[in-house]
Amino acid sequence: MKKVFLAVLVVLLVAAQSVAACTIFAVGKNATVDGSTMTSHTCDSNSDDVRIWLIPSMEAGTERDVVVSGRKGADYSQFPAVKDYGTNGIVLDSYINEKATNQYVHAMYSFINDKGLAMGESTCVYDWSAEKSKPVREWMSKSEGIWDCYMLQDAVLENCSTAREAIAFMAEKIENDGWNGFCECINLTDGNETWVFEVYGGTAWVAMRVPDDCVFVAANRARIDYLIENDPDNCQYNPNIKQIAIENGLWNGEGEFRPNDVFCPNAVENMGCTLREWRAITLLNPELYGDLDPWGDPDDYPLFVKPDHLLTVDDIHRFCSDYYAGTQFDLSRTADAGDFGNVLSNYHNSLKKATREGVARPINMFRATYVQISQIKAYLPEEARCLVWMGWGAPSTTYLTPVFASATELPEHFGRGVRTEYDEKSGFWNTVNVQQLSTINYRSAIEDIKEVRDPKMASIYEQTAVAQEVAASMINAGQKDLAVKYLTGYTVAVANDWFDTYQALGDKLLAKYMFGNVNMKVPARSDWWKNIVFETVSNNLRPEEV
Repeated sequence: MKKVFLAVLVVLLVAAQSVAACTIFAVGKNATVDGSTMTSHTCDSNSDDVRIWLIPSMEAGTERDVVVSGRKGADYSQFPAVKDYGTNGIVLDSYINEKATNQYVHAMYSFINDKGLAMGESTCVYDWSAEKSKPVREWMSKSEGIWDCYMLQDAVLENCSTAREAIAFMAEKIENDGWNGFCECINLTDGNETWVFEVYGGTAWVAMRVPDDCVFVAANRARIDYLIENDPDNCQYNPNIKQIAIENGLWNGEGEFRPNDVFCPNAVENMGCTLREWRAITLLNPELYGDLDPWGDPDDYPLFVKPDHLLTVDDIHRFCSDYYAGTQFDLSRTADAGDFGNVLSNYHNSLKKATREGVARPINMFRATYVQISQIKAYLPEEARCLVWMGWGAPSTTYLTPVFASATELPEHFGRGVRTEYDEKSGFWNTVNVQQLSTINYRSAIEDIKEVRDPKMASIYEQTAVAQEVAASMINAGQKDLAVKYLTGYTVAVANDWFDTYQALGDKLLAKYMFGNVNMKVPARSDWWKNIVFETVSNNLRPEEV
């Protein structure tokens, strides 16, 4: 075993802070229509790798590198035979796998393995301007840990089968070797239990179980605001966490101990984070939380929400596609959205703050690399339960295609594409092409997309549930290999069909909205848009001030 400690933390923190923009949901098994658990992740960034690969099982005795920042430009298509950690990857350590590892789906943040363990992440931002953040900065600057979120999620999926195993694994690695990066909020599930794991820096971490009938949401903000001591079935943490806080001047040992506020203080006015959480909470249960004040103290937001109805994958996709429609923050009714309500505008989706007259970024993000929603049915055999629904680009315009982590191959277009070069054979470019064309006349184009996508999605939801039952029957009859072959064929066929569907949809949108027209006819201006333009000109206002 080798170990190298390098002063890379500060550089990596700056990089992580610049791209932090992910929203995650975590759903307990009694909060869904079919008894499955769910985790989701909208991976929002201007620079994340867009390719998806399968990493096969590695034999017991295989040496595994611990790599920090090993994603940009990396190629995992032949891993582990070929180890390409990209332009920024640094090997800091290695260890020997004592047992054969699990197969898993590798992405910018790897998200599911063939045992049915799934996870996501949300990088948490800090209020660096606040006086209470100074000791946090000093504490983090002294950290020389070796585990970043990319590597830790890879290692968890390789080595763990359940959420509790994953928590124990992450705790051991962080406590022994330290954390390298910003605070991360990680959601994970295995079909039976759903947990939230927050790692703050150094060796400090806390994990909280999501009640089976509830949902958790985080939007780039540490959210675990209390400890349940001596109850490991529902709350786990570094046993020295309070001492760590006291010794580093982060807490004086008096009053309530709030881990998120102690280790990752967030600006109340940073509504680019809190407003997304406010919106998700009000969508989950509008009757109970409809009066929740978006301008209020986010410390008052409930950590877990019991939804007003049992949820489906489609519900989570709808939440991920939200842009505050019908609220005072509705992005389709802003000057920057233009005459056609383009909610995918580069400008207002990038705002970190909101004012009573302005806007803040939504859950739905134009620059998203992908959205993934893992749906785990613990009552099915592992090979049939390890299902994730994923799509590239903004959630509002993308489709969701079912992917089984037990499959022996993925479609070719999953492993193709970089952000800076158009590739017509890339799944990412195939999907974001439709997204970009929709911005010409979003109000009309989104209806074209829904007309093609939504009935097809409804059918695939039903077909996939049947496919899982068929595979489960095969496995129970002793035909595991045949079941895996069947699920592989299903995964590839549906994904390829979606690719063809979106290729044709892109051609349709290009022709229909060429030159900003609709079928070569100039569209009429809406009255509300004319009023915005008139008010802007009359009062010499900037558009964002309207």
